[in-house]
Amino acid sequence: MATTTALPKKTVLQRSITTESVPSSSTPSVSVSPIDSPTHSASSTSLSSLASADDLEVKPRRGRLLDTYGNEFEIPDFTIKQIRDAIPAHCFNRSAVRGLLYVARDLLYLATTFYVFHNFVTPEYIASKPVRAGLWAVYTVLQGLFGTGIWVLAHECGHQAFSSSKVLNDTVGWVLHSSLLVPYFSWKISHGKHHKATGHLERDMVFVPKTRQQYANRVGVLVHEVSELMEETPIATAIHMFSQQIGGWIMYLSTNVTGHNFHERQREGRGKGKSNGYFGGVNHFNPHSPLYEAKDEKLILLSDLGLAIMGGILFLLGQKFGWSNMAVWYFVPYLWVNHWLVAITYLQHTDPSLPHYEADTWTFTRGAAATIDREFGFIGRSLMHGIIETHVLHHYISTIPFYHADEASAAIQPVMGKHYRADVEGGSIGFLRSMWKSARMCQWIEPSAEAQGEGRGVLFFRNHNGLGVPPIKMTKGQTSVLEAIPESPVAAAVAAKSPVGKKVEVAA
Repeated sequence: MATTTALPKKTVLQRSITTESVPSSSTPSVSVSPIDSPTHSASSTSLSSLASADDLEVKPRRGRLLDTYGNEFEIPDFTIKQIRDAIPAHCFNRSAVRGLLYVARDLLYLATTFYVFHNFVTPEYIASKPVRAGLWAVYTVLQGLFGTGIWVLAHECGHQAFSSSKVLNDTVGWVLHSSLLVPYFSWKISHGKHHKATGHLERDMVFVPKTRQQYANRVGVLVHEVSELMEETPIATAIHMFSQQIGGWIMYLSTNVTGHNFHERQREGRGKGKSNGYFGGVNHFNPHSPLYEAKDEKLILLSDLGLAIMGGILFLLGQKFGWSNMAVWYFVPYLWVNHWLVAITYLQHTDPSLPHYEADTWTFTRGAAATIDREFGFIGRSLMHGIIETHVLHHYISTIPFYHADEASAAIQPVMGKHYRADVEGGSIGFLRSMWKSARMCQWIEPSAEAQGEGRGVLFFRNHNGLGVPPIKMTKGQTSVLEAIPESPVAAAVAAKSPVGKKVEVAA
């Protein structure tokens, strides 16, 4: 077996020094009901105004839980009420004028860039064809960045963070997302369910990682043989990353490739016989997809109408100006937008420090903490409106507009204490390097070798590349990784009495 050097243990990087932060274990838990929780807006895509029995303090024996780096992990115990109370009231204010000005700014970036390149990157001004080709390549990159900014503003609309008017939010969001070939309402509904079940292995809708068994099935080995696999070659990792970045977004929309696959449980029976994958009946375009309920059908059709209109416009432009021009003007920048969208989302939810939860262990508060902030410098904070730098806050309260998110994020860090995660090392270059690190270290998830009781429902990334904490050794004949983790009678008895597994969850 090829060997590599495991990364040394390290503490999680903090975006800012929080000397007043205290570990969550020293923060008293407060029980709060959905009725008592303050509601600053009526967003349908945020659970920031909801709390459930996840706020009940339960500390069964959980054993020793280790993330992929080898850092000991403790399950969060703060409450959503504590998070909300820490945020200054003005951070919840949304301005339609301010939002529209940002839309105008980003559209101006797109239009100005096109005007400059279309009129001046020509044989009359630049005789060298290779130089012109290189400059037009730069054009596609720039338009991809500006287009991603437009995507993020539509994302704000979907969360009702753009303004206090739902009609304005959905109108702007539908127009902007349709222009990027995104089915706005279809995405909005499934994305809202992702926010309601982040980190839940059976209900999350975005980047649900493979379990050890699923990974074994994918590579064609028995589950106990996974830990004995040879190191994945760097070229294999690179090929996987390339395919994910180029086709990941389209695959997600058309096959739900990274979402959960428990569609048989859909409350209206729409998921019977349907599954993720090609021709599985699960996608973002079919009004009868199990991702949606009957009440959503008109909105799904409206999303499809937006795509049809944009498709018609692109067809007419292609007929008039030529498809080679359209490839450079629109379609290559479109692929860049898809690349950034996948990269951002992947790195928000995939990191060696992040846990995922089985159904009986998950709570909203825990799941929302299973995300990470990163740093992408000017590009992230200005062109992409801070979606990379303040994602943890966004998962607790998604109705806070991006221009208040830095202040609100700083406000919740003392409440979260050590449970707040941010990897800002290396800035923009560090963000790009994190894609490779996560691809190499985060291949599947499994419980910690010393997990007990409730801790057996907390899963962390592992890999067969010799990086970080090694996977659990299983023996031939064992079909579940839990069989390789002996559970003490005390932990089992305590876990059985825990009300966490009996909590009332908000249905997706």
